[in-house]
Amino acid sequence: MPNRLAQETSPYLQQHAQNPVDWHPWGKEALALAGASNIPILLSVGYSACHWCHVMAHESFEDDETAALMNKLFVNIKVDREERPDLDQIYQTAHQMLTQATGGWPLTMFLAPDGTPFFSGTYFPKTSRYGLPGFRELLERVAAIWRERRAEVDAQGEQVRLAFSRMEVGGGASAGRPAHASDFDAQPIVEAMANLRENFDADEGGWAQLPQRAPKFPHPTDIELCLRRYAQDGDGQALQMADLTLEKMAQGGVYDQLGGGFARYSTDATWTIPHFEKMLYDNGPLLALLADAHSATGKPIYERVAKETAGWAIREMQSPEGGYYSSLDADSEGVEGKFYVWDRDEVQGLLSADEYAAFARRYGLDRDPNFEDKHWNLVLAHEAQGGEAAELIALARAKVFAAREKRVRPGRDEKILVSWNALMVRGMARAGRVFGNRIWIDSARRSLEFIRGTMWKDGRLLATYKDGRAHLNAYLDDYAFLIDALTEFLQTQFEVEWLDFAEQIADAMLDQFEDADRGGFFFTGRDHEQLIHRPRPGHDNATPSGNGVAAFALQRLSALTGEDRYRDAAERTLECFYPTMRQYPAGFGSLMIALEESLGPPTTVILRGEEAALAGWTRTLAREYWPSTLVLAIPAEATGLPPVLDKPVGNPGDQSAVNAWVCQGVTCLLPVSDLETLRSTCKQGAAR
Repeated sequence: MPNRLAQETSPYLQQHAQNPVDWHPWGKEALALAGASNIPILLSVGYSACHWCHVMAHESFEDDETAALMNKLFVNIKVDREERPDLDQIYQTAHQMLTQATGGWPLTMFLAPDGTPFFSGTYFPKTSRYGLPGFRELLERVAAIWRERRAEVDAQGEQVRLAFSRMEVGGGASAGRPAHASDFDAQPIVEAMANLRENFDADEGGWAQLPQRAPKFPHPTDIELCLRRYAQDGDGQALQMADLTLEKMAQGGVYDQLGGGFARYSTDATWTIPHFEKMLYDNGPLLALLADAHSATGKPIYERVAKETAGWAIREMQSPEGGYYSSLDADSEGVEGKFYVWDRDEVQGLLSADEYAAFARRYGLDRDPNFEDKHWNLVLAHEAQGGEAAELIALARAKVFAAREKRVRPGRDEKILVSWNALMVRGMARAGRVFGNRIWIDSARRSLEFIRGTMWKDGRLLATYKDGRAHLNAYLDDYAFLIDALTEFLQTQFEVEWLDFAEQIADAMLDQFEDADRGGFFFTGRDHEQLIHRPRPGHDNATPSGNGVAAFALQRLSALTGEDRYRDAAERTLECFYPTMRQYPAGFGSLMIALEESLGPPTTVILRGEEAALAGWTRTLAREYWPSTLVLAIPAEATGLPPVLDKPVGNPGDQSAVNAWVCQGVTCLLPVSDLETLRSTCKQGAAR
């Protein structure tokens, strides 16, 4: 018989609906049962594309004897960390407090009935190995601690709660009181860049700890900060770090050389063998970075990889309703990477001799196998030669891709999350603008329309959608990332309705999430379920910090609307986190970018004219890399504009005339009607 998880929308929870474990979703019922029975909670947190989550499920949660022990000793709660990032943040932090070790998934927590954690771990094998106790042995041991050592458990719980309360000082800013905006300077950015240089792998790109330099994650906000430092200060070393990292990723096996899209991370220093899951939240920011890197360097590889990645997202990740799905599993047929790796004989059997020779040289099949059981994960071993070789490779790619499409596909998590959709909308909009691709821009619009029509209800966002049901209060990331995506989309295709929507989202975020006294934003809204902690995250993790993106996006929204309340909230956020950023600069990439734009507010370029005339100007300007310049092409017929954007069209009867206004805040230069003059003016401003 299915357990309670069968009624949930999360594919991850539904994966566990047939377990013999008496799983509960997180909620009042499970917490009340634990309290009434005075037995502890076993909380298991994971997500559908997580390889080791599947391993632990197969070993323990599908095992009748283990399940019987779990059911006897605990109230068992299963959580999808993607639907409940609030719970995941709290208990990952608690795990670090309890173990002094980094967390991960699956996260295995043992809680008192009131939700206070007292023991934690991540993956546990069924029987003792890897230096870890067997899971059944662990269950007995933890239950005994609960029964026999309650005073110690209660005392430790009090210490955990006290540690959480201390994190609230300055919004988690352990360096002391919030700063004042007059204290702001570029020193935290300088220190952050020094930290990136110190930890950079100058041979293979990316950042990872010595001596192995692995595993390696993309670090999109760090790459973006590097590219912006190059654009702002001409920092060639910053460009080199961003360029080498992106190029090595694009050449490596962490990138799907056949189908497009990046895997979650590389298990090695050379980006060759990934953990094969593909996450929407990685690919959206990387798509934007590919566009930026192409603008900064002109390298063709970035345009090609952007084209393939956007194609993958539209082909495999966009629902018929418009929203983007969440992720693709690492496993198929119970084996990690099976969908993606190749046997050399299989490839030879698909191709002619000439096609195979060209394909093998380009993708590394002429080298020793790089994956398990004499298999190859494709890498870009050699750049394509022109002429006949390029034609052979194109033919071979099409044949090998067609053969792969017939394989058993990895599972797809088809829930739609506002925050991750916003990251992809931003990437699609920016790449669509830079590369002049209408299909990508239309894809971004479809996602925005889905969010506005389905997940925006009664002035509030809902966090997740699947199978016709949108539910759960949205989190800070949903609001902040969506405002950022909308300000990006407005630069790609300006329509007043999207600016109005951005203001509605921002006002709801200020009302529900801001700490108006101390600055910054809580991760959960005012009327959210009361948990043992209310996080106010500043560090970037797998996704950017909600506070960093909120500060950045609100500053830009203030520039577009003239509304001081957005700029003031951004300033208060930076004041909250500035002391910690100055003392411990690593890991604050998104807040550093917001600080950078606070120190040098963005330039707004307002173009007014007929749409046909505007198109030529926007195509030219989109190829420039001016990260702190917003370009808005506003059609002549647009109405309902805020005063800061409501500039005169010029000669309304001239179909080819464009008026360009270059503004900082409410101060604008005289209008420009010549494109080259505008470019020169903007370049001077971008080089400040």
